[in-house]
Amino acid sequence: MKYRDYYEILGLERSASPEDVKRSYRKLARKYHPDVSKHDDAEDRFKELGEAYEVLKDPEKRAAYDRMGDKWRDGQDFQPPPNWDEGFEFRGAGSQPGAQTDFHEFFESMFGGARGAHARAGPKAFNVRGEDHHAKVLIDLEDAYRGAQRSISLQVPVIDAQGHVALESRTLDISIPKGIRAGQHLRLGGQGGAGATPADAGDLYLEIGFREHPRFRVDGRDVSLELPVAPWEAALGAKIAVPTPDGMVEMTIPPGSAGGRRLRLRGKGIPANPPGDLYVILNIVLPPADSETAEAAYESMQRAFNFDPRAHFYGGSS
Repeated sequence: MKYRDYYEILGLERSASPEDVKRSYRKLARKYHPDVSKHDDAEDRFKELGEAYEVLKDPEKRAAYDRMGDKWRDGQDFQPPPNWDEGFEFRGAGSQPGAQTDFHEFFESMFGGARGAHARAGPKAFNVRGEDHHAKVLIDLEDAYRGAQRSISLQVPVIDAQGHVALESRTLDISIPKGIRAGQHLRLGGQGGAGATPADAGDLYLEIGFREHPRFRVDGRDVSLELPVAPWEAALGAKIAVPTPDGMVEMTIPPGSAGGRRLRLRGKGIPANPPGDLYVILNIVLPPADSETAEAAYESMQRAFNFDPRAHFYGGSS
């Protein structure tokens, strides 16, 4: 995917005011409108301008875009950082009906998809009820196993007195239910946009993600980890204490297990009905030959085994 420098496309500095954005877009849109422009690339340029304006005119999209920093150049290979939108509070309105949708994949990867998925339908003429908001928050995997009470901080884009986008922070106390999975949402009633009365405030929807864990990997309700084992434990079998996000359990390694073998601990994944499973992938770790005794042990193994690790590697072809 290629990075899109929306400021460069509109010929703007990053400090440009909303009026600067509007003025530049109108000027360039007139110049490259396909109905009047004689430029060969008018249609493509017009689409670029529309995409850039869609982002920079919107305080939320612009603040989110600015989070990427200014080190990127237009056309440079780019992937959004993982969870780049964590803790960033969006209004739930999403794209307006009839808005241009033929956008570059860069735009879609950042602003497409779930934006506005929880927006309420219906007329907004009187704006009685506040808009629903949404944000992505990351929790620890252990909290999904046990449930927890946590405080979270969200950043909310606002327009300051000079007409520029600024970020304000707010902190909320939330209850994380046992068994919640990545991609599910928590609804906080009345924590969205203000309405005509406090009772008419919109809701805040929190999309749950898991922080990267040094040990565990998550796939839906299932969890996996790599377990280091000694060669003799894999060859002879063993009972080993295995860590899970909910504490230690004992697991039996069958004799003759190979490296990479997946063993299942049924029901030890994320709690649910039914619960997920925990998969243990065996990683055979060789002890170092870092002493005379260790070297002698390896030489003894070499003499004891009639073993060729590449016996089937070459396929018998000459």
